[in-house]
Amino acid sequence: MAEQPLHEHTLGNGLRVVVCEDHVVPLAAVNIWYGVGSRHERAGRTGLAHLFEHLMFQGSANVAEGEHAALLESAGAAFNASTSFERTNYYETVPISHLELALWLEADRMGTLPAALTQANLDNQRDVVKNERRQRYDNQPYGTAFERLCALTFPGGHPYAHTPIGSMEDLDATTLEDCADFFGTWYAPGNAVLSVVGDVDAEKTIAAVERYFGGIPAGPEKPLPRPGDLGPLAGVSGETLDEDVPSPAYFAMFTLPSDGGDDIEAAELAVEILGGGSGSRLYDRMVRRDQIATEVWAGVTRLASGQSLAIVDAIGPEPDKIAAVLDEELARFAADGPDADETARATAQAERGFLEQTETVTGLANALSQNATQFDDPARVFTAPGRAAAVTADAIKEMAGRWLAPGGRTALTYGGTPS
Repeated sequence: MAEQPLHEHTLGNGLRVVVCEDHVVPLAAVNIWYGVGSRHERAGRTGLAHLFEHLMFQGSANVAEGEHAALLESAGAAFNASTSFERTNYYETVPISHLELALWLEADRMGTLPAALTQANLDNQRDVVKNERRQRYDNQPYGTAFERLCALTFPGGHPYAHTPIGSMEDLDATTLEDCADFFGTWYAPGNAVLSVVGDVDAEKTIAAVERYFGGIPAGPEKPLPRPGDLGPLAGVSGETLDEDVPSPAYFAMFTLPSDGGDDIEAAELAVEILGGGSGSRLYDRMVRRDQIATEVWAGVTRLASGQSLAIVDAIGPEPDKIAAVLDEELARFAADGPDADETARATAQAERGFLEQTETVTGLANALSQNATQFDDPARVFTAPGRAAAVTADAIKEMAGRWLAPGGRTALTYGGTPS
C-alpha cells in the first residue's frame, strides 16, 4: 500500500486525532484506542479492562441503556470493541452521513460514562463476561492453554502473567468503586487516539472532533506502567494436564523481542517458517513425514511494552515425541537458518497479512490508532511491508538462535510426560 496523506491534530485535553481521506466508498471508519489493557490491572482485579469494554456499551449521560447499539444499528453501522494486554479499542464503520453520530456517541461515553454506571449494569455485564469465559476458555478443549502458558512463562505479579479474560474470583470481587476508579485513571483524552478513515473532509472532521470531544476534561496523568521485559527463557518448564480433550497435545511458548524494532520482524519470520501453516518445517516433519501429529501451528503475539510471545500448538497421540522433534527442528534451524525460498515465502506472507489488515477503511483506521498509540507514529503503518522485506536470512537465523533455542520454553502436555 502506498503511503496516504495523514492529517494529525491534538486537542487541548490531549486527545490525539488522525484523519485519512479515502473517497472510494461513502463510508467512514471511527476507531479509538485507549492505552489500557490487562497489563495495567492491579492484583485481585484481573479482567477489569475487558469487563469495562462491555460496560462502555451500557449507556452514558445522554445515551440510555441499550441505546448506543440501537442508534448505530439504525444507522447501518458495523461496530464492536476488543481488549488485549496493552489496549482497548472501540470502532464503528458508518455511512458517511452518520459520521457525526459515531463521534458524538464516542465522546459521550468518554466524557460521561460514570453517570450511567449502576450496580445492575455491573452485575449484568459481569455475568456476560463470566459466561464468555466459560464458553470460550473453560469449556473448550485446550481453551485455557494460552492463559496457562502465560502464567508459566511470566513470574507472579508480572503484567503479562494473566490474560485479558481475567479470573472468575476477581470478576466477582469487582465493585462499582473499582470501575469508577478504573475509568477515571485510564479513560482520559490524553490516553486515547482517535482515527477516522474514509470519505471525509479532514478539516471538517477535525473541527467535528473538537466540537464533540474538546470539552472533556484532560483527566489525571496516567500512572507509569510496570516494566514488562523478561528476555529469552532459560530451560524448559511445563505442566501435564489431565483434562478431557479430543487428543493428546503439546503446547509450547517462547518469548520474543518487543514490538517496534527490527528484531521482532526477523523473529516473526522465523516463527512463520517454522510453523506457519502446511508449508512450514514443523508441519512437514511432524504431520507429513513422521506422522506424530495431526495438526501443528505456530504464531506470534506482538507486545510493545514487554516481550512478544510465540506459541506452538501440536495435536498428536505422543506429546513426548512431538517435544523431541520440536527440539531437533529448532536446533537445525538455529544452526542452518532458512533457505532463500523459505525467506521469500515468509516475507510474501507478511506482506499479504499487512494488505489484508489495511485493505478496508476499518482495518486502516485500526492500524493508524495502533501505531500512534504504541509507537507515536501513525504513518509507520505504511512501512510494514518494507520492514519485512528488508529482513535477511542471517537476521532470521540469529533471532532463531537467540529466542527459539531448544532449551528455552514453557510447555503444556495434554496426556503424556512433560518435556
